[in-house]
Amino acid sequence: MELDEPTLASLFAQLGLANEPEAIDAFIEMHRGLHQTTLLAEAPFWQPAQRQFLTQALEEDAAWAEVVDQLDAQLRRKDSEDIDA
Repeated sequence: MELDEPTLASLFAQLGLANEPEAIDAFIEMHRGLHQTTLLAEAPFWQPAQRQFLTQALEEDAAWAEVVDQLDAQLRRKDSEDIDA
């Protein structure tokens, strides 16, 4: 049985968050600018179970790791102007 590749939407669903494109964009916009020295799972906006899932996904290099890294990169952008700089 072949499983689907995890997506940002499925990651948000796994984390118990709204996973519609608008909700994902709003979450990223609200939490954008995560400091470079803060590990994603240590960000203050996660619940303990979410923190545990993110940590485990990265430690085990699980199928989720790539999409977790994608979310991490998006949360570290300060704003859209920084992309072109």
